[in-house]
Amino acid sequence: MQAQFPLRDGLIYLNHAGVGPWPAATREAVCRFAEENASQGATDYPQWMQVDKRLRQRLSELINAPSSDDIALVKSTSEGLSFVAYGLDWREGDNVVGIAEEFPSNRWVWESLASRGVEYRKISLMSARDPEGALLDLTDGRTRLLAVSSVQYASGIRLDLARLGEACRQRGILFCVDAIQSLGALRFDVQAIGADFVSADGHKWLLAPEGLGLFYCRADLRQQLVLHEVGWHGAEDLGNFDQQNWQPAASARRFECGSPNMLGIYGLDASLGVLLAEGLENVERQVLERVQHLMEEISRAPELELLTPRETARHGGIVTFKLKHGSAQQAHAELMRSGVICAPRGGGIRFAPHFYTPYSALDEALVRARHYASVT
Repeated sequence: MQAQFPLRDGLIYLNHAGVGPWPAATREAVCRFAEENASQGATDYPQWMQVDKRLRQRLSELINAPSSDDIALVKSTSEGLSFVAYGLDWREGDNVVGIAEEFPSNRWVWESLASRGVEYRKISLMSARDPEGALLDLTDGRTRLLAVSSVQYASGIRLDLARLGEACRQRGILFCVDAIQSLGALRFDVQAIGADFVSADGHKWLLAPEGLGLFYCRADLRQQLVLHEVGWHGAEDLGNFDQQNWQPAASARRFECGSPNMLGIYGLDASLGVLLAEGLENVERQVLERVQHLMEEISRAPELELLTPRETARHGGIVTFKLKHGSAQQAHAELMRSGVICAPRGGGIRFAPHFYTPYSALDEALVRARHYASVT
């Protein structure tokens, strides 16, 4: 499997929570598609659509959706969340409950509803001893939606989605999950957690090109979301360009406005193929083992302070730590210059290894982090 990730010599890649490197299989699939397109255009378009069909099935397997009909292919996480935000029939006085430390994709879209009289209520995860309880305490009879990320992008805090989903069902609240920091690193079961909507791009832990991801919508809710984008690809009778009494697709394809991103489809399909061949359970186990290794070493380092919770149920693939003395920004800049690819997040430095990351790379990254912590 290591041959699938031919990173250049000396590079320690710990930014899978940002943009993941493509596996060799993905590079090859994209190159083959490009060469085919350059030599014969869309001659074999029906075969391209078979890859599209396979990808939807793989994405359905990835999140344990009831059917591949529940999966729409979207440009980004933000696009999927926007389908929900601007598709629901809001009434003035409604509210959405979420988290203050969210990435803008899962915060700004709800805040933008203020013009419709919708309040966005939020808690701070960093001060909540019981994050799920704090979120649920903010709900009331006018709460239409609970919108959270499965794993927080900066702190790495992981939520108990099943607990939130069950509470939402009991209270008649819709449940929307930004899963971009889970899919490809942790197993995800949309039916077990009771999510009504899930959105995630493919360019992080799924190791695929930017610009293509998934949007899941529970089947009985699809027609309740008002469509603000309409195009030929979202019609029920796909390919019938002369139809006069067209209807949106009954499946989640109704959300796909225009021509599919075939290059992205080939890339995401190949990347998912690598992960599924490894086994999603095996991928999760190896990610969490590497995270645990990092956490143990950081906890023993006198120069560093761990910010991500150590409890297995409370973290995913992200490890964020800060320097006890000195500048995290400066240390991050030095790490990047030395070939340790990571990110400054949450007031510290974020490491995000994947299942294939060598332990020797983790140890070397921490040696350098401790060194820069001692000199900044």
